[in-house]
Order: sequence, then C-alpha cells, then structure tokens
Amino acid sequence: MPKILIINGPNLNLLGRREPEIYGIETLEDINQQLKMLAAEISLSLEFFQSNSEGELIDYLQKFGFDADGIIINPGALTHYSLALRDAIADISTETIEVHLSNIHGREDFRQKSVIAPVCVGQVSGFGAYGYAMAISYFAGQEQE
Repeated sequence: MPKILIINGPNLNLLGRREPEIYGIETLEDINQQLKMLAAEISLSLEFFQSNSEGELIDYLQKFGFDADGIIINPGALTHYSLALRDAIADISTETIEVHLSNIHGREDFRQKSVIAPVCVGQVSGFGAYGYAMAISYFAGQEQE
C-alpha cells in the first residue's frame, strides 16, 4: 500500500482554537481522522507528523521522506522563509505537495511568498481541510497510472 506522509508545521497543533475565522474550527486531530477515512477508501497509508520545530520537521523528512511514496506538507509560517526546510524537501526528491488552509495569496504581503512551492509538484491553498484531501487525491491518481 502506498505510504503518504502528512506533515504539519508550527502552530497547526492549535487548529480549532487559533484564529478560527481564518483557519476554521476543526482541530488537527479532526482533519487527520477525516484523512484516515479517505485513505482507507482509496487504499493509501498515511503517517502524520506535526512539530513546532523547524529542525524536527527536517529530521523527520530526512528520516522518512526517502521511503515515502508522497509527501503532503503544511509548513505554516516556515513557508515564507525556511530555506533549510525547502532544501530538505528538494534533497529528498519524493513528490511533495504544499497545502495551506487559508488562501496565502489573498493575505498579508509577507504570506504571499512561498520558498517551499518551487520544490513541490504543486500547491493547494485556500480550501481549508479539503486541501489535504485534494493532495491525497493527486497521489491516489499517481498510483493508478
């Protein structure tokens, strides 16, 4: 069964409490449970990881990213400035999709730039938790080709 890593960066552990008018009321655990149900329907294995630490995210990618069939990452604020995270994704070369709950292109100027996107196969932004499902659907389609 193909394995997809779902990686969430800083402050995403506060979903449901953190600025619900922007990020919604679902918790990260709610989102993960929904994704588990979707993955079971389409025969994908998901592994979840969240950290508020840039170094822990990079360590996780380097340890598990090479063996994954795909990576879905919401880097949170690291999106806009973490060249180290960008380089870790590029070095692994496993197809990666960047996901954001809010539309980063419609927010503050500093949030509109992603240093992560250029090393990803795509970016999903602004569809809330459904963005993760969209990314999973991409990997499910890749497995059928």
